[in-house]
Formats: sequence, C-alpha cells, structure tokens
Amino acid sequence: MTRTHLETDFCIIGGGLAGVCAALAAARNGAKVVLVQDRSVLGGNASSEIKMHVVGADCHGSRPGARETGLIEELKLEDAYRNPHRAYSSWDLLLYEKVIENPNITLLLDSDCDGCKTVETEGGRRIVSAHITRSFTEEEFVIAAKYFADCSGDGRLGAEAGADFRMGREGREEFDESLAEAQADDFTLGNSILFTARKYNTPQPFVKPHWVRPFTKEEFKLRPIKSFEYGYWWAEWGGQLHTITEGENIRQELLRIALGIWNYIKNSGEHPDSANWALDWVGAIPGKRESRRFLGDHVLTQHDIESGRVFEDQVAYGGWWLDLHPPTGMDAIDEAPCVQHHLDHLYSIPLRTLYSRNIDNLLFAGRNMSATHVAFASTRVMATCAVMGQAIGTVAAEAVRQPEVAPLRNLRQPGTIARIQQTLLKDDAFLLDVANTDPNDLARRADCQASSERMPAANAISGVTRRTEAGWGSWTQGEENCWESSELPAWLELTLPAAGLVREIHLTFCSGLQRELTLSASDHVTSKVVRGAQPEIVRDYDIYLDGTLEFSMRGNYLRKRVHILESPRNARAVRVACLATHGHSTARVFEVRAYE
Repeated sequence: MTRTHLETDFCIIGGGLAGVCAALAAARNGAKVVLVQDRSVLGGNASSEIKMHVVGADCHGSRPGARETGLIEELKLEDAYRNPHRAYSSWDLLLYEKVIENPNITLLLDSDCDGCKTVETEGGRRIVSAHITRSFTEEEFVIAAKYFADCSGDGRLGAEAGADFRMGREGREEFDESLAEAQADDFTLGNSILFTARKYNTPQPFVKPHWVRPFTKEEFKLRPIKSFEYGYWWAEWGGQLHTITEGENIRQELLRIALGIWNYIKNSGEHPDSANWALDWVGAIPGKRESRRFLGDHVLTQHDIESGRVFEDQVAYGGWWLDLHPPTGMDAIDEAPCVQHHLDHLYSIPLRTLYSRNIDNLLFAGRNMSATHVAFASTRVMATCAVMGQAIGTVAAEAVRQPEVAPLRNLRQPGTIARIQQTLLKDDAFLLDVANTDPNDLARRADCQASSERMPAANAISGVTRRTEAGWGSWTQGEENCWESSELPAWLELTLPAAGLVREIHLTFCSGLQRELTLSASDHVTSKVVRGAQPEIVRDYDIYLDGTLEFSMRGNYLRKRVHILESPRNARAVRVACLATHGHSTARVFEVRAYE
C-alpha cells in the first residue's frame, strides 16, 4: 500500500449528517479539515444506502416552529428545491457537492479508521494522528491534527484512542431515571433494514426466497401495515446482541425479516390491494440506532431533557420524544415497537457532552454523544445529530485559533462559550434563550422602518430568528421576532446611528418552520412537505446602501443569505426591497445584520 501523511487542523471520522455539518462548520469558519467516511456516499442513515428520513425537534411537524436551522436547514432547503422528485442519489450528491466545493475540506471516501497514535498528557491523553486505510485504492493515510472528532456512530476512533464509553442501558438508580430499566444490561435499540416498492399497471407476483422469515397476522397486531411504498422503521431487530461485533448476524436476520414482511404482504391474502406492487429497492446496510456512547464531563439524562434544562455552555438543542424501543424488535410481538414519551419543552445540549472526559482533543457528535440510554432515545435523531455536528465544527474552529492545543474543556470559559454561541447564531443555528449580542453587528443599534407592517420592522433586529412558542420553556412567552409586510412589493430599511463602513449584509428569511421539511420515501410524510422552494421565502430582492443599488437577487430559495461587497462602502441606511416570494402574499424577514 502507498502511505500518505496529511496534516490538518481538524480530522473528522464519519461522514453522516453530524460529520458533514461538523466539516462544513469548521471549514466555513476558517479551519482546515479532513473528513473521513467509510462508505462511498455521505449522509449515513439519511443516504441512499439506508433511506431514513431526517427528523428532529419538531417531531414530524407536531411541534411547529422547532425545526432545526443552520446547516441542516440549508441542506434540506437546497434538496427540496433541486430534488422535488425525491431521488436519494441527488441528496447524496448534494452533500458531496457541498463538501468538495469547500477548499478547506479534504474528503476521503471508502476509507476506514483502524487505529490512532496517542500521547499521555498531564490531564489525560491526546490523539496525535489517526490511521486510515482505503483498500479501494490500496492506500493508507496517517492524519495528524490538532483536534479530532468521532462522528462515526460506532465510535471507532474514540475506542481506538481509549476514550471512556458505555454500551447498553443504565440501571434506574444510577441517574434516578424513571424510564430506565430496573437493572443495567447490555441491550441497545435495534437496527432496521428498509425497503421501497412501486405500483405497476399489472399484477406483480412475489416468489419468496426459501430463507425468508415467515410471519403470521398475529405478529403484526401492534405493527400495522398502512402503505406499501416504504417499509418499515419498526422492522427492527438485534438490540439484544452486540450491534458492532455481531453486525453481520444482525444484517442477515434483518434481510430475512424485510423480505419476510414483503412475502406476508404479497402472499398472505391479508393485503389484496398489494397485487400490483413490487419491490424496487432493499437496503443492504442496516440502519443502526445505537452502539457506543462516549462519556464527557457531563452525561445528559432524562431529567435534563424532561426539565428543558438550559445549560450555560449550550451549543445545540433537541426536542424529539424520549423514543424507546424493545431491543428484540420483531421478536417482541406483544410490545409496541416504540413508546414515545412526549416532552413539554425543548432542551439544550451542552458542550461538555460533546467532548471526551479523558481524551483532551476529542470531540464527538451524533448518536455517540455523552448521554444515558434514556436521554439518547431523544438525541439520536439525525436533525439533532446535525446541529451537534455544526456545534462541534464551530468549537473546533474556535479551538484552532487558540495559541496552543489545550484540553477542550478549557473552551468552557464564559467569554469563549459566548463567542462560540454568537458564531453559531451568526451561522443561523438556534439556541434556547440566546439572542444576537454580536458587538460587530452594526444593525443591532439601527432604527428600523418599513413600507408596511403586519408585524413591526424592529423585529428584524430582535436578535432571535424564529417565532418562539410559550410551550418551549420558561425562557419564552412566545414572540414573533419577524418583520412582516402587509403587501408586496415592500421594503425594510435600517438606519444606523452614524455612517460607517459596511461590507457584509446578512439576511434571514422565513422558510416555513411551522411545516415539516425532509426527504422521505414515505408518501404520508411527503404529503406534509413542500418539495420545492418554500412559499414564504423571499425570492426576488434588492439591497441598497444610502439609496444606491448594491445587490440584486433573483430566484433565492434559501433562508440565510450573506452578501459581501468587493470593498467596504461608507453608508448609514441599509434598505432591503422585497419584490416577490415563492407564493406567500407578504414578505417575512427575521433578521438583517450588517458588518464592516
């Protein structure tokens, strides 16, 4: 094999949504990144290899307005606009495009992390380099970096480095969690293999392979089959086994289960309306829910989540139900496939759950974060994993600006955490009870006027870029935080306290956060989604500085836009003229920022 040595600021193992968002966040904030993915495509469980839809804090749209923004919103808006036909390969390629077009990112696909070098430090241990093998090209890489992230799900890098982790379910008494098992065990949530099917004009027989698992009507009494085009998240199994070392046995049984379910649909006589349906894809890779969970300086618990705790070092948030499944899945025919314990509030995710307690320079994001099994049942969903990824990428970019490589817990100093939080907000992330206080944002001190106001112009500098609901936590009574015009066209003008140099204008538009937005093979889920440009987004607009046209945008479909002048202009008035949306009758703008 050919050996190549690479040096970088930040090395990320794992190219699911957590890893992709970590790479983009770090790179866009100036860090040099190497992203290592063991598959041929990016996206993990959201990719064409598994086809699980991305869900998060809005709970399939049942908590309107809580949808994650930032990088995951950018990706989903882009996909909805460019991929209305729901091709998963187009989604794969969008993620690939975003990564390879960033000059700060080096991408290694089909590459496995199979070792690392560490050194002992005063407070613990530090990773010096990761060893990567790409059999596809007969190459190996040694990647030296200042900081590392394990976004691999299974936690291979962290395990190789000796990072503390757990696997299985805690006992009830350890964290006083009412939803935990009475006694600790090694069980996890199971895996699933999904499939898709299509309807033809003529009957389509299904000849079952001899090795499929037989099913009876009794086994589906708590797992109703409501449609045929996409099946089935509840086809789960394997949590009673070791989901890493026994992964091949789990895959074989899940293939037996997937085709056994389809055989039941086609040949049992219970679903005669399936006559014209035929499989067109069966996943070859199980969608894995749980394996290793690393231990940080804090372990997120059921109490943290149910109380909607707001941590001072928060860098992300969640809101999905505490969604627990029986480990044996399809074997547990008398148990519901999931029990979803609804949450009264959103909750925050602190930085100290996203770095290792004993490896000084190791971050992690995704399902391997520091959480109990019960808390993980909420944090594991992919939109939550994505905002964690954006968080650790932002943290890494801040860390590499420090004069020396230091333990990540040092970043929890109040001033540093505030800077990280403000960077996240600037990049369109959302944090609980944290508003824009960026001292460099000239617009914060502006006087706001508009041609018309259904909601006040001053809302565009409220510092919060979404409507908040009173039920999200004690920190909000429910605020609009949006300028909305009464008609179109309309303009919004910010007058600064004094003329000054302006080079950047940041705009944040309404993108319909009250709706679910995801790519899904499910017709039911897709029926709630706008597969195209979101109607509320301002499509056409002009930006003026002191009456002079500086930018003219036509065909916008993104929520967040940043416009940068070739050189700063001395100006006092910033006007955004909204000419048309993608269908909504008014302009809705959540934020305008201005920077020198």
